[in-house]
Amino acid sequence: MKFNKRNLVVASLVIALSAAVYLNWQFGDTSAMFTSSTKELGEAEYVNNDKTLTNPSESSLSKKQQNYFSKARTDREQAQDRIVTIAKEVLEKAEASPQAKESAVAQSEKIENYILYQTNIENLLKAKGFSDCICCITEEGCSVVVTKSDMEEDSPMIIKDVVFGQTGINYENITITEI
Repeated sequence: MKFNKRNLVVASLVIALSAAVYLNWQFGDTSAMFTSSTKELGEAEYVNNDKTLTNPSESSLSKKQQNYFSKARTDREQAQDRIVTIAKEVLEKAEASPQAKESAVAQSEKIENYILYQTNIENLLKAKGFSDCICCITEEGCSVVVTKSDMEEDSPMIIKDVVFGQTGINYENITITEI
């Protein structure tokens, strides 16, 4: 008797499930299953980001802003290269004192770290949705320049978090400038 009841329950469940599938097929929209999607494989889609560009080659930066960022990067790199060159000259001079040589090594290591931090900060901020930025680190603190169009309510905190995470510079020593 137990065997028959179990078979009856299983058979009724199979029939109910089959009826549900049939009704879903009959009244559901099946056209979406057979049409191809308009998206392409590998197409990028940003999540929780309102600032998406339709074409990565298009830039929302004006020509003046683009020129500013490229000139600022060039000037920063030239200044850092000059400091490293001076440090190398001090190291190469035989008559330089041991203290001068140690100072030159320390200065060139500091500049090397600054360059690494600046590059990391700029790349992270671009990854967070900023179209372009420039970062300059000194012993006193850090300055970050971004475009006004990129600034939103939470942007200053994002910038300061990135700078602090990379360098350990206190929030009050981080300056944000909009152009």
